[in-house]
Amino acid sequence: MKHNYRRTVLVGFAFFLIICFWQAYDTIVPKILTDKFGMSQSISGIIMALDNILALFLLPFFGALSDKCTSKHGKRTPFITIGTLISILLIFGIAYADSMQRDNISVIADVNSKECREVLYNHQYSEKLITPDGVEFSVKDIERQTFMEITTDTKWDTDLQGKTYKDGFSPYTNYIVPAMQSYAGDATSSNPTPLILFIVMLLLLLLAMSVFRSPAVALMPDVTPKPLRSKANAVINLMGAVGGILVLVIGILLKTGAFENALMSYMGFFTAIAAIMLISLVIFIFTVKEPKLVELMKKESRELGVQDDEDEEGEKTPGTFSAISREKKISLVLILVSVALWYMGYNAVASKYSVYAGSVLQKDYNMTLIVAQAAAILSYIPVGIISTKTGRKKAILAGVLMLTVAVTGASFVNASTPTLLMNILFALAGIGWATINVNSFPMVVELSNEGNVGKYTGYYYTASMAAQTVTPFISGLLMDNFGLRILFPYAAVFVSAAFVTMFFVKQGDSKIKG
Repeated sequence: MKHNYRRTVLVGFAFFLIICFWQAYDTIVPKILTDKFGMSQSISGIIMALDNILALFLLPFFGALSDKCTSKHGKRTPFITIGTLISILLIFGIAYADSMQRDNISVIADVNSKECREVLYNHQYSEKLITPDGVEFSVKDIERQTFMEITTDTKWDTDLQGKTYKDGFSPYTNYIVPAMQSYAGDATSSNPTPLILFIVMLLLLLLAMSVFRSPAVALMPDVTPKPLRSKANAVINLMGAVGGILVLVIGILLKTGAFENALMSYMGFFTAIAAIMLISLVIFIFTVKEPKLVELMKKESRELGVQDDEDEEGEKTPGTFSAISREKKISLVLILVSVALWYMGYNAVASKYSVYAGSVLQKDYNMTLIVAQAAAILSYIPVGIISTKTGRKKAILAGVLMLTVAVTGASFVNASTPTLLMNILFALAGIGWATINVNSFPMVVELSNEGNVGKYTGYYYTASMAAQTVTPFISGLLMDNFGLRILFPYAAVFVSAAFVTMFFVKQGDSKIKG
């Protein structure tokens, strides 16, 4: 039986709009927190982990709740519809709070103005600043005339507290950006109203997104026979990657990654994201008739000779964690540990890269992320086909190996590294991550049955969100104390550890029976 790609693409619009939001969230929110509110990397990491803290409890809850939903529109569609509409409204709430804070720090909004430089130089800092190499300093350590003459494209050698910085050291990213963040932090302390509103809107938005994330992901296995789920998941992830690239392209057009736009208004950007989410939802509602697709999946499964979940005697088991066999239980735990480990590494980069790219690589983060996403898009379908033949476990191990090589190599990349080499590493990371994503979720739901796909989706997301809860804070704390360059070595340690745990997984590969 051939896989119905059209059906999966239409179902994938729910995932498409989710990834559009998270791509915007992961790239813009860290910049708002550090650039406009003046937060440290560790504190911003805690804020970035809020969605994951909520997800630990809410994703399994809403996944299981959708399993029990008896709406005439299906189990998952009501959650997707309501959650998306509420999220769209709340996006404008965080955009408004962002605009309020920009007005609060308007005196430094134009970094190239003389007024901005004067304010930054004369500002009394409560803390020492720190370079990406971990060296503490103050703008007062620089001669006033030198400071006033710094421009956004300046690259120079200078001696600071006994440290000599070679070619590629940027006074803009190493001096002015920290100074702006320090000023923004003091302005936030003096007038915390924009920050309070921003955090409240963000919390409500993350709650709304949690309502439908598990149901949206669980819809794919609901309408796809088990042996075809790797192919279907490849299509779903391809849809997500397209959504991610679309958001990055919007970022390029609006110049969200440009140095001079660190304090820009993001109202236009967030409006574009909300519009994309609304259009995707409309397409989903009018083309996906969930009850019909579920019945069609059951018919196709019978034709393929696929049963939900059987023990050695051929009797159906309920699919709960306590009811499955010991071997399956061990494999499930190992898969979930592996998921947690590679998300520890990957999400640390995802949540900090927009800051890292500007300060260390001196690049527009949008471009390098597009390279990774484009590579993932090109690989999703081939990976899905290959995985069906070679098995999910082998494919995941190959993907983890590729991702390990990529993040290890990125540890040595700096502003003077040839762009081609940077692009190769990011492309390899995109292919590796695509290979992992295509196969890991199907391995988890392979151990479920049609009555609790939502619950097993919750297991998967609990593992991934637990990792994403702690890793922004831990990586941010290390970056605050040891410099920004610790980011990629940190990621490499956790991703490589996932190879070890995944190696011992025995269950989760699907075979067509009969």
